[in-house]
Amino acid sequence: MVTNYISDKAKIGENTKIWHFVYVGDDVEIGNNVKIGSLAHIDYDVKIGDDTLIEGLVYIPPLSRIGKNVFIGPGAALTNDPYPPSEKLAGVTIEDNVVIGSKAVIKAGVTIGKNSVVAMGAVVTNDVPPDTVVAGVPAKPKYSRDEYDKKQSEWKSI
Repeated sequence: MVTNYISDKAKIGENTKIWHFVYVGDDVEIGNNVKIGSLAHIDYDVKIGDDTLIEGLVYIPPLSRIGKNVFIGPGAALTNDPYPPSEKLAGVTIEDNVVIGSKAVIKAGVTIGKNSVVAMGAVVTNDVPPDTVVAGVPAKPKYSRDEYDKKQSEWKSI
């Protein structure tokens, strides 16, 4: 029984774990120590950096670039056509140390800056500056990454 489709043109790094029913297309490069959850779809010509965690049901379209140490929550969707259906595609760029919450949607061509956070359910239609937390529909800046890290630390200590 086949549980995954991984193109023979894909490059998979060391110690990378790919769970059940995952699609990995042609010319994909996945770094070392990456984990990809069940039912994720990683289309062609995608690059994913080391130490990244992609949860289940995530869609990563062609031409997307994902940095190192990124977390993408369950059901998040990156897009690649800002005015569908067209034949002109633009990938999403997610820089290093970014957190993308569950069910977030990111418009084609958008860059999520280094150390930023996209809240769960957010719809990101514009670039997100580095070290910024965005939330809402459409997503707007809410506070800094330092404030997010402080909230996370307080939550962990409860």
